[in-house]
Amino acid sequence: MPVTHEVTNQVPPLVDHDVAGDPALLEGLRREGAAWAEEELHALGTLAGSARVQEWARLAEQYPPVLRTHDRYGHRVDEVDFHPHWHDLMDVAVTNGLHAAPWRQERPGAHVARAAKMYVWGQTDPGHLCPISMTYAAVPALRAAPELAELYEPLLAAPVYDFGLREPAGKRGLIAGMSMTEKQGGSDVRVNTTRAVPAGDGTYTLTGHKWFTSAPMSDVFLTLAQAPGGLSCFLLPRVLPDGTRNAIRLQRLKDKLGNRSNASSEIEYEDARGWLVGEEGRGVATIIRMVNLTRLDCAVASAAGMRQGVVQAVHHATHRRAFGDRLVDQPLMTNVLADLAVEAEAATVAGMRLAGAVDRAAAGDDGEESFRRIGLAVTKYWVCKRAPAHAAEALECLGGNGYVEESGMPRLYRESPLASIWEGSGNVAALDALRAMAKQPESVQAYFTEVEQAAGADGRLDRAIASVRKELGDLEDAQYRARRVVELMAVVLQGSLLHRHGNPAVADAFCASRLDGDWGVAFGTLPRGVDTAAILRRARPATAGEI
Repeated sequence: MPVTHEVTNQVPPLVDHDVAGDPALLEGLRREGAAWAEEELHALGTLAGSARVQEWARLAEQYPPVLRTHDRYGHRVDEVDFHPHWHDLMDVAVTNGLHAAPWRQERPGAHVARAAKMYVWGQTDPGHLCPISMTYAAVPALRAAPELAELYEPLLAAPVYDFGLREPAGKRGLIAGMSMTEKQGGSDVRVNTTRAVPAGDGTYTLTGHKWFTSAPMSDVFLTLAQAPGGLSCFLLPRVLPDGTRNAIRLQRLKDKLGNRSNASSEIEYEDARGWLVGEEGRGVATIIRMVNLTRLDCAVASAAGMRQGVVQAVHHATHRRAFGDRLVDQPLMTNVLADLAVEAEAATVAGMRLAGAVDRAAAGDDGEESFRRIGLAVTKYWVCKRAPAHAAEALECLGGNGYVEESGMPRLYRESPLASIWEGSGNVAALDALRAMAKQPESVQAYFTEVEQAAGADGRLDRAIASVRKELGDLEDAQYRARRVVELMAVVLQGSLLHRHGNPAVADAFCASRLDGDWGVAFGTLPRGVDTAAILRRARPATAGEI
């Protein structure tokens, strides 16, 4: 009887590797002052690359959360049920401080170490990192209300994942969510209609409908509502201090393209009880402190997705043969893989530099705060915008196998547009960069101070820097041209960072393909002369302890 199911030329699974074995990531970790975290980063990376955790991630996404509005007796419960491995992923993230460690251990490099861990652990299941990111970002916003911060900050920063519906002050650790968007406004939160009425005892009662609420199973939420003094920020716990449930009704969970392991919901406040954070009428200014940090996570997550796609594509091409040779040795595939690797490294070096700026700005460095303001705006726009095209090309490197769910590439592809939408879609991010230039002109000078540190290193980069100055010298129709200007600023920043801190082959390829003429739009259009072999050596998966 003939053998019809002999398996040949199939790629072995990419398991039991060190996700943290990423040269660009490790170089950034050391450069930005967090070398002290390298050992724990490798431990987390080895866990992230294990077959066990990859299975956790697969199941958490395959079996998404389910809303239970009522119990069997008809009582309103407003609970979300998750796959058990969602909680396993959350537990690792919280125990390793991804949620709020910098606020607990304020040491140089703390925000950099956390960003690197988000990058590594995010290559398991990005969905569960939504509440992790919200918790990290909630702390500085909450500090606008010192009494609330004194009560809740130690619990938000505690390295304990304590899931369950209980009064927050009685728990060992807390998770925070955010509730801003309403159906009539989207990003235009100033037209929100949710009302907050003073209750006479220092609290407010909130009534209204929220179109997107991140992580509805969180212990506390920061939300926006119209108070007598204008749009204001409030803290709402799910369970009130007296042990009763707050009137926060989960209406439905969103059926999303990606990020499926994470629950996103519509909620209604029915005279829900909240505490004012900051001043009445200063809600946007208060909650923007939260948004600034979640935007950093958007950029870091997009860079992580790019790295994940590159590693999977290189692994496949290394083990797969076609037309007599390994795919990785065929010139056109080499060009594609190297181009994908260049994009991923450029995103990683920018993300780590911005994490360093956040770290130093938190310590009181005004110059770094100015650079963070403009650098994060342009990078959030561009890196997040590049992620979907990058994921699509990485998937295509696996051919039909990549289009099959079992490969994991469709999940990466579905996830890739989220960061460009979250915390302000592309237009919002581009306009935010213009707003920074107008309201904080010192940020523009900080940007040029940064990129011109590479002046003279590469004529292509020098010409691109001059082009940025020319674009900013003519602000007529600035809003119409916002995407063009912000994209140019982002790639110039990446080119400067790569020349100063990156691998020379990567820097050369980046400038040749992104800053010097028209070399094509698709990935895999690198010009002649770039050192693709050197680039790909940095893109292969690493075993534990290899780097």
